[in-house]
Amino acid sequence: MSNPFDHDALWTKAKLFLNRAMDDDARSFDEQALWAALALELLAKAALARVSPLLIAEPNEEGTNLLIASGLVKGEARFTSVRAKTLMARCHKAFKPFDQAEAMKIINGRNEYLHSSGTGFMSIPSHSWWPRYWAQAAVLVTALDRDMEELVGSLREIEVTKHLERNAKNIEQRTEALIERAKQRRQQWLDGSLPAKVAAEWKTAQYLSATMSHSEAATCPACESTGLLEGEEVVEEEINYPTSGYTDDGDTYYLDDGSVSLTISADHFSCAGCQLVLNSYELIRQAGLPTEFDAEGDFDDYAAQEPEYGND
Repeated sequence: MSNPFDHDALWTKAKLFLNRAMDDDARSFDEQALWAALALELLAKAALARVSPLLIAEPNEEGTNLLIASGLVKGEARFTSVRAKTLMARCHKAFKPFDQAEAMKIINGRNEYLHSSGTGFMSIPSHSWWPRYWAQAAVLVTALDRDMEELVGSLREIEVTKHLERNAKNIEQRTEALIERAKQRRQQWLDGSLPAKVAAEWKTAQYLSATMSHSEAATCPACESTGLLEGEEVVEEEINYPTSGYTDDGDTYYLDDGSVSLTISADHFSCAGCQLVLNSYELIRQAGLPTEFDAEGDFDDYAAQEPEYGND
């Protein structure tokens, strides 16, 4: 019996579920989507578990799950993984450009289909649902250092590729639509022809901001005003410790202060000049904006960091 957190076993199970999901001759779309949604959760677990099984272990008071995941406890103890929402949030941070919001639409559709009287997957046409699904699944496959052929086979890979190509066009079209609408809106504002209702909804930079921890000015791709790139995730950090010197009496003095240089992943862009908002990594990248930017960290926060050890 394989370990419940073994990434290869999770991958194999995801393949099994996707085989059922793509069996369109024998299954309706809602049943296909259900199996595909279950497979997406398994792929997320596999991608995280491949880095460390601790990333999918649900913490509990006794710490049993963490002990099992770390290999310190074996036997018949039951392993419990974290919720799907947590899995998707962690994949969003770890595997760019995995989109947590898009993934949760799939997971929520599954939950509605199984646990309520709602229609679940049926609210979105299958020809629109599959491209959005495969866009997220493909990121996780890459995170596993696999390819799509390994997941679905050579014949079905052609079908997946067609879906992915349609999704890539959707991102391109959506980005273009957002930028063109922003240009139009700004021109209407300059001409004084902006409809009163739209003018009343015009927001300041403060309200367009996502209030993320780090930000940097960036040129708006729609109106060339100065907009704001924002992000939370620290991709890289460089700690520059202060240098010291000595007086003739032997006393220590510092030549400069310590500093921390951070590289931040961009996840949100906004421009008060034309009201353009790009609220995902994919849209930012498609618009030609920087996907990373530099920021300064607090030296005391980073230099003093030491591993923490719990008593649980």
